[in-house]
Amino acid sequence: MVCPGGGHRAPRHGSLGTHHDQLRIPLKAITFQDVEHLAYEDAADPKIVLVTDVIVRVTHAGICGSDLHPYFGREVGLDVGTVMGHELVGEIVEVGSEVRDFRVGARVVAPFTTSCGSCFHCSSGLTARCEHGQLFGWVEDGRGLQGVQAEYARVPLADGTLVTVPESLDDAVALLAGDILSTSTYGADLAGVGPGDLVVVVGCGPVGLLAIRAAFERGAREVVAVDRVPTRLATAELFGATPANFETGDPLETVHERSQGRGADAAIEAVGSPEATRLAADLLRLGGSLAALGVHSEAHLALSPGEIYDRNLTYSGGRCPVRHYLPASLLLAQRDAELIETLISHRLPLSQGVAAYRMFAERHEGCTKVVLLPG
Repeated sequence: MVCPGGGHRAPRHGSLGTHHDQLRIPLKAITFQDVEHLAYEDAADPKIVLVTDVIVRVTHAGICGSDLHPYFGREVGLDVGTVMGHELVGEIVEVGSEVRDFRVGARVVAPFTTSCGSCFHCSSGLTARCEHGQLFGWVEDGRGLQGVQAEYARVPLADGTLVTVPESLDDAVALLAGDILSTSTYGADLAGVGPGDLVVVVGCGPVGLLAIRAAFERGAREVVAVDRVPTRLATAELFGATPANFETGDPLETVHERSQGRGADAAIEAVGSPEATRLAADLLRLGGSLAALGVHSEAHLALSPGEIYDRNLTYSGGRCPVRHYLPASLLLAQRDAELIETLISHRLPLSQGVAAYRMFAERHEGCTKVVLLPG
């Protein structure tokens, strides 16, 4: 059966072997309604719009810390009814007529942005800024791309966006490669971490914990992990870091003890707040480098151009070009699957997604990474 846009529709799982067009099963999704108000409800069934699209049956969808920005109203403009989420692993069930690299039945992982693979930015490795790309889960004034916390999702520019999941890799671990594992590696690269460096990681959520691993991968001699949540610091210690609680102690003292009073060579900020940026900068030596991985929505930096000049600091940030990193991230995920999987604290059905957001937003004890299971 040829569908609009030139795609070939295959039977979807859960439809008793019939074509989805013939059996209109309502699509369930987690949707944005208002600040701190989501819904588990019926949503529009994704369809092939362009011949380079695919439709994916979502098996695993993650809740990311950046999803909390619209949830809490730190980022505004999201249309009511927008499907949330940008972390996706699933099975292709429908393929546009000009998709070359994928077939129905392929297990795939997607970055949080789509990318064409051939524009100037994609060709230079900056796939997250593709001239034709979109961010999953952001629809404003009727324009944009629906998210993936749903039973099915449309993926535009499939050939330049998706990567096949290795057969031996668990879907949930592959999901982390599609965002936070790649982002943490990017952070270590931005910070210029090298052999023998003393590195500080501020924020021990999933990205920060994986940034510890990335720093050691690049030869760091020691990583100081800074947070205030004891359970997160305990996990950071399991990842090999030296914990420093900024509420009960002085991270600067910890860093100075390990650097002859100079400060850290590099810092990775994985929170997305001015306070975290300020703390990371304070822990750097003269000539140190700071990589901001957290999503920042404030208008001004927490450190001034004058301070950057006076201390010879390097400040870097930006959206991770996940598609560029993803093939290598999947290899790392295969090698370190057991360690990476420890970050997943909850695997919940999609129907519990609203409660899962609340739990994640309130930082319930032991809640690190939540994976939603639509199937």
